[in-house]
Amino acid sequence: MSSSARNPIALVTGGRRGIGAAIAQALAGRGFDVAIADLERDENAERTLAAIKAMGRRAEFLLGDIADIQSHEALLGKVWDGFGTLDCLVNNAGAQVKVRGDMLDVTPESFDRLHSVNLRGTFFLTQAAARRMVKETRSENDPHRSIVTLSSCNAFMASINRAEYCISKSALTMMNKLWALRLAEHRIHCYEIQPGVIATEMTAPAKERYDQLIAQGLFPIARWGQVGDIAGTAATLASGAIPFSTGAAFPIDGGLHIQKL
Repeated sequence: MSSSARNPIALVTGGRRGIGAAIAQALAGRGFDVAIADLERDENAERTLAAIKAMGRRAEFLLGDIADIQSHEALLGKVWDGFGTLDCLVNNAGAQVKVRGDMLDVTPESFDRLHSVNLRGTFFLTQAAARRMVKETRSENDPHRSIVTLSSCNAFMASINRAEYCISKSALTMMNKLWALRLAEHRIHCYEIQPGVIATEMTAPAKERYDQLIAQGLFPIARWGQVGDIAGTAATLASGAIPFSTGAAFPIDGGLHIQKL
């Protein structure tokens, strides 16, 4: 099929609210039909689906937990059954530490929970999607294909009060490079987005602390990052606007990644 014959198709994990919802809507704005997968279908999910449909795009909700790798085939099967193919997988779903604390006290349970979602679940969902994608016959006129993985500024910045989170996110940087190498021959581009301090429900409890740090020069663009900053980046990458790139990490962090004296 040519790109003029259909809209490109995207699957966004953790897409019912926050950054995931913003990405799903930004993709719809770029012409994508979008499936969002999440742990529950609530009012947030309904608002996200409605926003996508308001742009004239198809939107579907899929119930799923990426930590359950045995469910990946069924989840992806629903995408292929409903939309016919997949052009972009956005690995947005992730878990955060429940209680920050001394890394001397990190438990195996906390470590395993973080890695089951952030790394293990993400890797094997990507594998399952890639296996399906490489089997498809494509033409030069078909939509750009990509796998976009969200990690964190903690992929390169150490926070000793959430060691297991940092380790899980830093591993995604290597995962992205590995999939970029493996999938390049199939013209599937792989990108990593490293969000910095973004205003979400997750960061809301630390607002006062980060307000002070930003005012003190934590990073050169002296404001909170917004979900739209991440969403716009994901949609740009998924659209194929940067075609001579794969395996790259894009820090969307106001310059937090810049080492300075």
